[in-house]
Amino acid sequence: MESILPSREIVNSVPRRITKTQSGTHQALKNTSYESLIASWLMQDGWQVFLPVLDHGHKTDLLISDGPQFFRIQVKSFLNRGKSQQIQNSWAPNKIDYVVFFARNGGWGVIVPAFEERQRKLKHEEHRRFQPSRRDFLKQFHLI
Repeated sequence: MESILPSREIVNSVPRRITKTQSGTHQALKNTSYESLIASWLMQDGWQVFLPVLDHGHKTDLLISDGPQFFRIQVKSFLNRGKSQQIQNSWAPNKIDYVVFFARNGGWGVIVPAFEERQRKLKHEEHRRFQPSRRDFLKQFHLI
């Protein structure tokens, strides 16, 4: 009888990705990973998390609910360029409740109540900076 288990060579090998990922695909994978991370943290906090099948044109990456209330969240990443950096309102005219920004080169993020201005300083008083951990994200999310 033939074994259905892989040979010993394959079992003991270290998995390695051997194909090259195109830059656009790589960026989409990173963006989706940030959305999945936020969804996981919110589910661990007891929120119902809904992922739109298609958010084309609506700018909603996550829809969360505590039962009676629903909130729309957009997740973005950016390159940190210093203390006076501006963030662009790329969700208008769609109704978004919160935007979560991840600094791709900084190891931190910011939770922002959606604003109507064309742009706003990243260090605005309404914004809540967090370290990329479930505990710190939820602490800042509850304060917003």
